[in-house]
Amino acid sequence: MNDSGQGPGSSARPKRKDAQRNQQTLLEAAASVFVTSGVEAPVRDIAAKAGVGMGTIYRHFPTRADLVIAVYRHQVDACAEAGPTLLATGPTPHAALGQWVDLFVDFLVTKHGLAAAMQGEGTGFETLHAYFLERLLPVCTQLLDAATASDEIRADLDAYQLLRGIGNLCIGAESDPRYDARQLVALLVAGLRQPH
Repeated sequence: MNDSGQGPGSSARPKRKDAQRNQQTLLEAAASVFVTSGVEAPVRDIAAKAGVGMGTIYRHFPTRADLVIAVYRHQVDACAEAGPTLLATGPTPHAALGQWVDLFVDFLVTKHGLAAAMQGEGTGFETLHAYFLERLLPVCTQLLDAATASDEIRADLDAYQLLRGIGNLCIGAESDPRYDARQLVALLVAGLRQPH
């Protein structure tokens, strides 16, 4: 029966995959809108970007905080999953680290406004921060270790310090058009190189 597609539950599987795909589309659209307009962007802008009605967004994410949290987790996961891929396909471990840091900076731009969107939900923010560290610290450590092992970078910096430094360089970048955090982060990554 399953081969013919008429067995019990056979119609539910495609719907589940479609629902997951639709949710991914919503999260990617929301992340894109958040980058350009901040987390307080109108839901209609996100719906238009995703090509869905506003009701679809509210069905998946009843509150703005739910949407922001989901986007945050989605981007943490995407950033974490990109690290090993970049390391496997990049020309050098240092180049892979630089590409990954670019993705991390993009993530930080989207994250801007998260605390305001979650005002009054202190435990939610703490849970997200723990999730962030749990997912991204091991990936950053893997990239740093590979670049250190290939003798491309200094060995005296750990992943937490690097992520914290990048985060600090990105603070305020969205509100000051004269400040280019990406340029400073690129200098930081370049400065990790082993002196020869």
